[in-house]
Amino acid sequence: MPRSMAAVDAQMLWMSAKVPNDQFLLFAFDGSPTRVPDAVDEMRRRAQSCPELGLGALDNIKWRYPRWQSGEIGADQFVTHPGGRGWPDCLDAVTALAADQLDLRRMSWRAHVFPEVHGMPAAATGTVVVIQIGHALGDGKRSAALAGALLGRRGAIPPVAAQRGWLPARTVAAWRAHRQLLRDIEAGAVPPPAPPRPLLSINDSPRGNPVVRTLVVRREQLSVPTVTIGALTAISDALGGYLADRGEDPSLLGAEVPMAGAGNGHAHNDFRNVGVGLHVAVDRAQRARLIAEELAAQRRRGEHPAMRAASAAFAATPAALLRWGTGKFDPEGRVAAVSGNTVVSSVNRGAADLSFGGASVVFTAGYPALSPMMSLTHGVHGIGEHVAVSVHADSVNVDVDDYVGRLRVAIGR
Repeated sequence: MPRSMAAVDAQMLWMSAKVPNDQFLLFAFDGSPTRVPDAVDEMRRRAQSCPELGLGALDNIKWRYPRWQSGEIGADQFVTHPGGRGWPDCLDAVTALAADQLDLRRMSWRAHVFPEVHGMPAAATGTVVVIQIGHALGDGKRSAALAGALLGRRGAIPPVAAQRGWLPARTVAAWRAHRQLLRDIEAGAVPPPAPPRPLLSINDSPRGNPVVRTLVVRREQLSVPTVTIGALTAISDALGGYLADRGEDPSLLGAEVPMAGAGNGHAHNDFRNVGVGLHVAVDRAQRARLIAEELAAQRRRGEHPAMRAASAAFAATPAALLRWGTGKFDPEGRVAAVSGNTVVSSVNRGAADLSFGGASVVFTAGYPALSPMMSLTHGVHGIGEHVAVSVHADSVNVDVDDYVGRLRVAIGR
């Protein structure tokens, strides 16, 4: 039977018509199978055995939420691109995939195969598989699990349970919990929200062709104290210097970092974006400590009952009201400040246990989408012993080669 979408997933679906939000999960494999069609058939069989990969959107009644319904896995969900290209050309082709966003009423994901890619990081010649997933189907963690199922990881994907509730009751509970949150902030028991950041050139609307770049390193190069903090520290170093050399003031530079939610199993998307200062004016050791403290503080804030109550109230919003509000969003609108000047999305995609046609996975990468207020985003993705730090940037607002060179130096320190 069709299952109603959670409010947050429906909002992702409706918002995709205004700001494209497909995710592109890249997996690089060491070697190319002799028969690519056989490897693709193996992916198709895996998809057919995973119920969560058979879901598509049904949105035909305006006063109610869209529903998830099961469907067939179509042959057009597997696209094999011409082989024999180099790694830079492959990244250009991956960037171009964003021009063909998914219609979740037809399919909620698509697999792209690039055989015989030469000059890849950590492998001379290999295969690149990109899993394109509509954001409504899953956040970064769930999308990684779905891609893992396609690429040989064992274990069922847990289904999402429907969430029910009465909006007035949840609204009252949220109001009471918010009053307690304000008291706890005043008492110093819970941190306040992160302050807004002034706009910089990287917050100009994208105007040119987007480009992506990926740096692959050993996990130990970024794992002090964690990969996420290590990457944020290096990005602070590189981006602060890049902006300062262009006459901008990076002293209040900040990043927007997606943080996993409570994991209540009621939505395909369970995360929130938090603002974190990048503290460019202090040395790297102190910067890492400050970033770690801010992330921990935002995690504590997310665990407050007020946050859970607010999420529960939002989940009970009438579908017609949320659809109307989403429809009023103006993607061309500008704001005076941002929660972060760039996005840094960090996801651990697990052990290096994935394969394609017998070839083993070497690394994985991802490229958070640009937006009207963001011309530069970062992905930090680990699998096994390798971590990929990726840059997605507008080619007009950002000197990509200069910035990536600075980032390479900052990571290599």
